[in-house]
Amino acid sequence: MEKLLDSIKKANDIKKIKIEKLPQLAAEIRRFLLEHVSKTGGHLASNLGIVELTMALHYCFNPEKDRIVWDVGHQAYVHKLLTGRKDKFNTLRQLDGLSGFPKPNESICDAFAAGHSSTSISAALGMVMARDLKKTNEKIIAVIGDGSISGGLAYEGLNNTGRSNRDIIVILNDNQMSISTNVGAMSKHLRDIRTEPAYLNAKAGVHKILSKVPVLGKPIDKTVEKIKNTIKYMLFSGIMFEEMGFTYVGPLDGHNTSELIRTFRKIKNMHGPILVHVKTVKGKGYRFAEKMPWKYHGVTAFNLKTGKPISKKGKSYSAVFGDKMISMAEKNKNIVAISAAMVSGTGLDGFQLRFPERTFDVAIAEQHAVTFAAGLAIRGLTPVFAVYSTFLQRAYDQIIHDVALQNLHVVFAIDRAGVVGADGETHQGIFDLSYLQHIPNMTIMAPSTGDELERQIEFAVGMTTPVAVRYPRDTAFEYENCEKYSIEYGKARLIRDGNTVAVISCGAMLKEVIEAEKMLNADGYFPMIYDARFIKPLDKEMVKICCQKCKNIVTVEDNVKEGGFGSVIKLTAVDLNRDCKVTNLGFEDKFIEQGTREQLLKRYGLDGESIYRKVKEIFEDK
Repeated sequence: MEKLLDSIKKANDIKKIKIEKLPQLAAEIRRFLLEHVSKTGGHLASNLGIVELTMALHYCFNPEKDRIVWDVGHQAYVHKLLTGRKDKFNTLRQLDGLSGFPKPNESICDAFAAGHSSTSISAALGMVMARDLKKTNEKIIAVIGDGSISGGLAYEGLNNTGRSNRDIIVILNDNQMSISTNVGAMSKHLRDIRTEPAYLNAKAGVHKILSKVPVLGKPIDKTVEKIKNTIKYMLFSGIMFEEMGFTYVGPLDGHNTSELIRTFRKIKNMHGPILVHVKTVKGKGYRFAEKMPWKYHGVTAFNLKTGKPISKKGKSYSAVFGDKMISMAEKNKNIVAISAAMVSGTGLDGFQLRFPERTFDVAIAEQHAVTFAAGLAIRGLTPVFAVYSTFLQRAYDQIIHDVALQNLHVVFAIDRAGVVGADGETHQGIFDLSYLQHIPNMTIMAPSTGDELERQIEFAVGMTTPVAVRYPRDTAFEYENCEKYSIEYGKARLIRDGNTVAVISCGAMLKEVIEAEKMLNADGYFPMIYDARFIKPLDKEMVKICCQKCKNIVTVEDNVKEGGFGSVIKLTAVDLNRDCKVTNLGFEDKFIEQGTREQLLKRYGLDGESIYRKVKEIFEDK
């Protein structure tokens, strides 16, 4: 049997396939996704769940002209397949390969770049306003999930869109609950009535006629409206959206392609803001993903038959953090954990099982999470907010205004600091040192090993002021030759005494520095090596010693150089009036592309060999 997917070479080719054959195409797409994502890794469950919905959108709209805005964008794999990128899927999320998210510079069909949630409605409304000002006629569709719609930005977008009275379609992809037969029948009946032109015209006509009746017209119209609203509140599950100014359609079976196409064809010619509620099954078509969609949301390469990861690494920093949280909470009842829909990703799943009443998953709402933590802290608890570096950016104002300004004891456990790999530009955690360092009252720590992470988290919990501990998405590094001694506030740790060049390492970069040291020692060069431990406050005595003994300092960090750790070292050396040259190694002033952590460190001169070459060059110059 000829594969239908092979016939799709470019956008709109799906329209050549008969509707009755679309279920076959859906099955082929799911097989294709499973075969490829099991090899490359990626976002699996969300894409398996949105196959029919994506097909219906492409069948009814023109992605080259109409703008489909995918929220987060991690569920746009099917969209990419249907727009001519099938042959590139073996490079998905690989270095210089196909992105795992929509990218306008990758295809004209990608309307908006997105990697963080809750942005689609606001972006789509902006496109609508631009369309109307330019007097063009493309359709604008925002696709947002029930998880993303929990973000505050989504509600701001809904509020503004609902009162705009502009032509826009918002599709709510709800994959949390199955469709009830009874509710489905009622909703189908309401949907069919509400999308018929006769109903819409009659609705407008009744209001127009009644408003013209002398004396009694307006009161009758208001009474009819009240009765209608009462019935709506009783029967209509989309009342919230209706009250915000949307015409609500749904819920629809998100896996019934014919029903979706029939509905989309009707609403294409309707006016004003429309919200289509679609219910889907996350992970559909793969039993492991259907049973545990959270586990197969983002995956590494795995065995299709067993569902298990192919490669097993050592204990991750996230796991080290999670285990330490449990052991501390056993002794300290004031410790509570906060997550923004990343309980498992941040290693808090064990903590949640052990202390469910002390675990708060606030959903995708980082701003709320930080201010919520401030509320907990001001009443005497010790909140630990575990969050990815890239997502903490979204709560910048709350960190300053609600935590630091009041000098509250909130612990920020910043996971995925530095480059995180395959998710690319939107997820690299290379800005946190820069956006946290200038905040008054904030302490910043960076562990170099798994053991150091345990020590620093414990130290942070014992403090009384705002504190951040940042660590990478990586297997925890352990260095047995490194002397283990207690943490002293604001003090660095001397790893190795040396001469001519001092290398000051920031956090997890010690692993690469140690590799460089081995190669330098083999060439007869012996640099002084420090593990900074504290990024803020900086150990100024360390800088003073390095300037006195070596006259050359090389800083190494997995953060952008602008405003980063090394820039503070350089300023400190100047303040100390030392005749000392400081060379900063870090990421350039740019967004870093996708690739493994190892590949990206090498590309940007931050792997062991690159550090070795740079330090050796300084030794030889001297």
